[in-house]
Amino acid sequence: MKNELNSIVTQVIQVSPSMKIFRIAPDSWDLPDFEPGQFVALFLPASCERCSEATEEFKKINPNKIIKRAYSVASSSKNKEYVEFYVTLVRSGALTPRLFNLNIGDRVGMGNRFVGMFTLKQVPKNQNIVLIATGTGVAPYMSMLRTDALRADRKITVIHGASNSWDLGYKSELTLLEAVTDKFKYIPTITNPEKEPLKWHGNTDFIQELWLNNIIEKETGYKPTNENTHIFLCGNPNMVNTVVELLEKENFIKHSRKVEGQIHIEKF
Repeated sequence: MKNELNSIVTQVIQVSPSMKIFRIAPDSWDLPDFEPGQFVALFLPASCERCSEATEEFKKINPNKIIKRAYSVASSSKNKEYVEFYVTLVRSGALTPRLFNLNIGDRVGMGNRFVGMFTLKQVPKNQNIVLIATGTGVAPYMSMLRTDALRADRKITVIHGASNSWDLGYKSELTLLEAVTDKFKYIPTITNPEKEPLKWHGNTDFIQELWLNNIIEKETGYKPTNENTHIFLCGNPNMVNTVVELLEKENFIKHSRKVEGQIHIEKF
């Protein structure tokens, strides 16, 4: 099954001109157990056609080659029917222009090993969680929230940054979740409000500015500290690095296999 196109596209949702949600179902094999926050490989032959929005490939690829890339899972780990992915089109890239050319019913390869440490396993049940993302970095948080993150006695905050409102994938679901439980707070922010077709009434600061302005304390009534909160960061490396610097000044510690800390990182 190593390079077999062993799965089928069952749903494609156009979130924005450069972002899509794919649901991909295994064909005649069972999805293994995985932890919310982990990732898995998708792959296609280089001979597959690229989407019309693609530009010239950054690097020419042998058409006989299999192109593989890892993507975070957005669906619940309890769902064994399909795996959901939130993907950004890299117009000069190798795999995403080929993925974006797929339609419902098309075949695609999906790995059967889900890996990664970017999970809630190391977070005590009584600790609050702040999930910070840019762009498609919100995907692993959706898996966490859809599985069982809200069952524990904790507050969860999602801060999601994007250029424009149409790039805030899962905004409707997160807004609904905020409406049905006081355990959860959703804080979206956009950086190009002047491009909005209608006036944007929400946040327009960069994520690091929101943190410096104590946005969570203002919105939820509690102040995150290294004693009561674990912070997850996923997305743009510049955002991740900047926020880590801010957190370390507040005595948060980066989590690793050797060190138990409160900062958990997944960079694009």
